[in-house]
Amino acid sequence: MALIPSTMLELGSPLPPFDLLDTVSGERVDSQRFAGQPLLIAVICNHCPYVKHIKAGIAELGRSCRELGVNMVAVSANDPQQQPGDSPSAMAEDAARFGYVFPYLFDEEQTLARALRAACTPEFYLFDGEHRLVYRGQMDDARPNNDHPVTGADVRAAIDAVRAGRTPSAEQKPSIGCSIKWKPGNEPDYTA
Repeated sequence: MALIPSTMLELGSPLPPFDLLDTVSGERVDSQRFAGQPLLIAVICNHCPYVKHIKAGIAELGRSCRELGVNMVAVSANDPQQQPGDSPSAMAEDAARFGYVFPYLFDEEQTLARALRAACTPEFYLFDGEHRLVYRGQMDDARPNNDHPVTGADVRAAIDAVRAGRTPSAEQKPSIGCSIKWKPGNEPDYTA
């Protein structure tokens, strides 16, 4: 398995508009729902070992965000033709299994993933109340092949900074994981 790092979208980038299916509720969720409020976006999927390793931590992060008044959504952009385990019905089952308290959105056309310059799963993006990107990268240092605990430390520090009215440190670590499974002909060229 080839590991892919985050592309590290430029800090200060605006939140891309989106209107996507929440596989849990069956309803559409659009970016306007979160106007004027911080939003954490987790780009994940069901099958990636790097996501599987932190799924319980992602669920816990979601519960913490809810308690802190920070919105969170997870997004899967994988093509289910290539990865059937990442279909909308499988996403809903995974959300129930792990107790996600946030929408788990299916980016069927892969437009949000492309706008975020997402390259791998997992990746995390925190937008402040003005919907400017203040954090992007890893959740923490935990990986399937190391003994670091799953704490969400990097994302949590960024959330704490935003809640305190501060800008998170610009020293941010890229995430690493499985490549997004792009639809044929939809592969982005992030060098442009």
